[in-house]
Amino acid sequence: MTGPDWFDAGLPHIWLPYTQMRTASPPIPAIATDGCRISLADGRELVDGIASWWTACHGYNHPHIRQAAIDQLARMPHVMFGGLVHEPALRLARRLADLLPGDLERVFFSDSGSVAVEVAIKMAMQYWLNRGQSGRTRLVAFRGGYHGDTLATMAVCDPEEGMHSLFAGILPQHFITDLPRDDHTTAALEQLMETEGQRVAAILVEPLVQGAGGMLFHDPATLRRLRDLADRHGVLLILDEIFTGFGRTGTMFACQQADIVPDIVTLSKALSGGTVPLAATVARAHVFAAFLSDDPMHALMHGPTFMANPLACACANASLDLFEREPRLEQVAAIEEQMRDELEACRHLPAVRDVRVMGAIGVVELDRINDMNRLKARLVDQGVWVRPFRSIVYLTPAFTVTKAELARLTGAIRTVLAEAP
Repeated sequence: MTGPDWFDAGLPHIWLPYTQMRTASPPIPAIATDGCRISLADGRELVDGIASWWTACHGYNHPHIRQAAIDQLARMPHVMFGGLVHEPALRLARRLADLLPGDLERVFFSDSGSVAVEVAIKMAMQYWLNRGQSGRTRLVAFRGGYHGDTLATMAVCDPEEGMHSLFAGILPQHFITDLPRDDHTTAALEQLMETEGQRVAAILVEPLVQGAGGMLFHDPATLRRLRDLADRHGVLLILDEIFTGFGRTGTMFACQQADIVPDIVTLSKALSGGTVPLAATVARAHVFAAFLSDDPMHALMHGPTFMANPLACACANASLDLFEREPRLEQVAAIEEQMRDELEACRHLPAVRDVRVMGAIGVVELDRINDMNRLKARLVDQGVWVRPFRSIVYLTPAFTVTKAELARLTGAIRTVLAEAP
């Protein structure tokens, strides 16, 4: 494959993510984005069905976010957050605290979802250390879960997940079990906590949807069971809302559907509207209080270099403006209804195991995908950008996607899956 000069000259020096580069098809050079469209170097235009890994919730290049970035770039693109603070970060922290339920009020900024989860793990473990309990070094996490690709976060992902199984025996050991979806799995988790609860610092879960682990759904009752279990056994509850936060499941935060308040929540992806890397780990008042002491060793000794980057925080504030000014949750409800209707036809295709929709997440699960490269190429041929993984073909479009654009996405999936051998 040939492309622009920059493509042909630079590609031999790039290491691509999640890719066996000996066998994978070459990546496609993109040159511009606008709304829900990606323009390619060869003149084609694709309708984006996954919002660049679920980040561009308002579509690409929204003028309000773009103007906020321009203004902040002219004023102060970055300044260290050690010993200095600035208006975009403090305003964003206050707004997040106001939006989140309960007393989730202390915001620690970082620049990626994996780091946000690492900080949450560190907070949870040091919470107990600061309280004089040194034995709580394990987390309870769940099969089907995904929390990042760093060493600490891999250790709390599904151990059978393909990206992480290679590191078995190297990673820290935690308790990985089934979500308490029914009486049997609830009893098993209860037994685990009865036996090992004194070693547990926190329970960690993706609320309502386990994303990269397979777009697996569970109901709000499952979250309520986890909150109850954490309370009865005196451990912290961490919700990883990096994927689900900011409207993706139909409410601003997934935990609101269960009417629970986690002790710590992690946010990223759509936080800045898909423009600049930014993440946050937000703790309740009692968690933060455990770090207040005359002992300097009780401080949270963590500080990413680009923590609370002003440019990213300005974009995030602009993104929150749009949630206030524009009908994003109503748009998510309309997307959900349209995807339910238009993806349902896939259920009758021979290779399809399940079709499920929640908010602006639409999933077609197959028995298997025999030729991933071919499937991805055929979707591009249909004029859409959809990236299947494992046995999943899914849509997580921008909330601003038009009915016609969404119909093109669902239609492409139906067409391509109908022709699959």
